[in-house]
Amino acid sequence: MRSLRLFAALCAAVVSLTAVPARADLKVVATLPDLAALAKTVGGDKVDVIALALPTQDPHFVDAKPNLALALNRADLLIAAGLDLEIGWLPTLQMGARNNRILTGNAGYLDASRFVSLQEIPAGQVDRSQGDVHPGGNPHYLYDPRQALKVAAAIEARMSQLDEKNAATYKANLAKFTQELQAAQTGWEKRLAGFKGVPVIAYHRTTAYLQDWLGFKTIAFLEPKPGIPPNPSHVAQVLAQGKANKVKLVLKEDYYPDNIAKLVASKIPAALVTLPGGTDFRSSQTYVQRLELMVGRLEQGLAGKGE
Repeated sequence: MRSLRLFAALCAAVVSLTAVPARADLKVVATLPDLAALAKTVGGDKVDVIALALPTQDPHFVDAKPNLALALNRADLLIAAGLDLEIGWLPTLQMGARNNRILTGNAGYLDASRFVSLQEIPAGQVDRSQGDVHPGGNPHYLYDPRQALKVAAAIEARMSQLDEKNAATYKANLAKFTQELQAAQTGWEKRLAGFKGVPVIAYHRTTAYLQDWLGFKTIAFLEPKPGIPPNPSHVAQVLAQGKANKVKLVLKEDYYPDNIAKLVASKIPAALVTLPGGTDFRSSQTYVQRLELMVGRLEQGLAGKGE
């Protein structure tokens, strides 16, 4: 607790020493680059958007640096994935930001998980012995464009509430995005129709919503428990399961290490597919472009052209 207070004090010093620049109509901070991309698509030129995490970072483990608290100090709206995905770092930043608008429960805080159809909600009591299990459900819902569309609608509603004069623009941008995403989704589903029923192995439990959308079957995970690195005995079990089930693909995000995934894929054998960890928002990639990249890699994997 003392370290949290020291960090908050450091953040406060950074905030107090930094001049506040000219404001956009809305300043938005999103925890994840996918959320930032959705916010920018809805907000357009009426909003400035910052993503706290990089697509190359595991969103469970983001460094709570003072410059991120400074971004939150200036924010009108904070959009979080929720479901305790950011619990290890976001509360510290909120405390250090000295901005009541974006505190949990206030109008400037949007928990995107409240608007999606959740997967993998634990039936019983959850404790740390089970690994990094999320009591409210699996937080990786932005792998499914159907859930992303619900999130975009929630972002539009909150932006329109906070900035009524631009509400018509936000609604129009959402309508345009809805049309674009649904058209792309139809094409993606046709291209990946052969994915239904295909057995796969994943590194982490990021596949629940992707599986629900595309219909493949995750038969094992390289992590023995969520958030626990693979160990030799568990990898041997997964390899045996992979061979027995004739697994076709091994899936991992690009922020997870390659060595174990490559080994298992080569021994089965199966195609290794590295999924983008999120939208490359700082390079102006859109959410639709990020999913197109993911779908393209899955398509290659189905064709046996993994890494």
